[in-house]
Amino acid sequence: METVNFFVEGMTCDHCARSVEKALRGVPGVISAEVDYEAKSGEVKAETGTDYEAMQKAVRQSGYDLRPKGDGPVQGAQVGQIDPRSGEGGSSPRHLVIIGAGSGAVAAALRATDLGARVTLVERGTLGGTCVNVGCVPSKILVRQGHQAHTVKNPPFSGIAPHSPTINPGLLADERTRRVLELREEKYSRILRETPGVELLSGEARLEGARTVVVKEGGGGERRLTADGILIATGSQPHVPDSPVLAETPFWSSTEALFAKELPRHLIVFGGGFVALEIGQAWRRLGAEVTLVIRGERILSKMEEDLGRDLGDSLEGEGVKIVSRVTPTRVDHRDGMFSVTLSNGRVLAGDALLVATGRHPNTHGLGLDSVGVRTNAAGEIVVDSRLETSVPGIFAAGDCTTLPKFVYVAAASGTRAATHMMGAGEDPLDLAVLPEVIFTDPQVARVGLTEDEARERGYSPVVRTLPFDKVPRALVNFDPRGWVRMVADENTGKLLGCTVLAPEGGEVVMSAAMALASGLTVQEIGRMFFPYLTMVESLKLCAQSFSKDVGRLSCCAG
Repeated sequence: METVNFFVEGMTCDHCARSVEKALRGVPGVISAEVDYEAKSGEVKAETGTDYEAMQKAVRQSGYDLRPKGDGPVQGAQVGQIDPRSGEGGSSPRHLVIIGAGSGAVAAALRATDLGARVTLVERGTLGGTCVNVGCVPSKILVRQGHQAHTVKNPPFSGIAPHSPTINPGLLADERTRRVLELREEKYSRILRETPGVELLSGEARLEGARTVVVKEGGGGERRLTADGILIATGSQPHVPDSPVLAETPFWSSTEALFAKELPRHLIVFGGGFVALEIGQAWRRLGAEVTLVIRGERILSKMEEDLGRDLGDSLEGEGVKIVSRVTPTRVDHRDGMFSVTLSNGRVLAGDALLVATGRHPNTHGLGLDSVGVRTNAAGEIVVDSRLETSVPGIFAAGDCTTLPKFVYVAAASGTRAATHMMGAGEDPLDLAVLPEVIFTDPQVARVGLTEDEARERGYSPVVRTLPFDKVPRALVNFDPRGWVRMVADENTGKLLGCTVLAPEGGEVVMSAAMALASGLTVQEIGRMFFPYLTMVESLKLCAQSFSKDVGRLSCCAG
């Protein structure tokens, strides 16, 4: 007879514990099962050879989940066979080496230590990675600062007089920096300090075999780490075109643009993607002249045509200049001024230049080729459904891989990679419902399939687009900019996708994401109760427009 100790996830009361016990006692080979709700854990006594996977499956069917604790076996193993905390069936904890210390890496470390691992994080830069330090956090503060200034200058109500606020860019930059430091400490440094079994090393890591990582430390020495599993979570960095002329100038990447302490008189921006648009609009609202230089006909060239067109119109309405169908052919910098010559012969002059032409993965110098880790043409690491690379035992997560480049995908992939590395069961990364938001104003928010994507996948899509001047909340806000679009399957009525262009569109799209994940039809969405007056009511109205003229409905009409 063997004893299996485990954690139980999903319990909310003592009755849940009794339900888990009942499920476990029904598994062949289980002699007894005791679950403690308060401790969120339990113990099973079972015959040697009892299938742990069968126990986990029975518990999952009851709405809960088992997580190995102590000497619990891994999925697919038999009781008494393997310890997921040990390297090769022994008693010492498994040692995982994680290269990187950003969102995906730290999420993986926390999951792995929950499962009993010893973890070494190797970071060559700043703890926390892109998001908290030079990405999501400071950019959204900058966007909000610009929004505040814009609202003061452009109140929507005639009874409130507009005025020009005094802008102190140095203080604004200090606020961005202070909040970054606070969140880095609270969400990364403190958590890692308080997590047993985690060691953080500073240095450059490279692979030397499928189980060895060599760390070049600051003093020049090297430290060799032997691991039971390796996770690469090195993230990405701004892409800078390979241009000798550009490299000799003090241009901004997104990092410099987010922490600049002076307001540029004229900011020239290369790029028409989300980084260029968010930062460009924010600086325009704070008082800078801004010119976007884009190769294509419109901004957001990879999204629906009217999305880029309508957002572009809104930005131009605020004074952002968009120069399309051109490329820079020459960049000069002299006496604090940039001179940019474009392919159409036009010359732009500005005191700041932001290069926002995408990002590339941090995979150079890791020794991937030497151990056989496969990458694509862009240098991204190719992973399978378990987040494992082409080399068994080496996993990868986040922006350095072929996965979508969102911080919440990085964290989720890190957690799931650690689960698989520890042999704690299959936990696939399901990207079927993946919402995304661009934090311009109006915001761009999307989830699911566009009309063209739905047709490519064999659906017969039906589309409805509802302008926000049909949404009561937008009308009482005196801000009816934008629209919401739903794509549904003609045969079943099921929602396939949703796009929102509107102020606070990111808050609206999550309800669409949950409806999509639940397999709801537009008819079901149209019959649901939505609070009045809210922006999310736009989803109900758009869903109703598949079958009726919403312009002829009374307020709150069902």
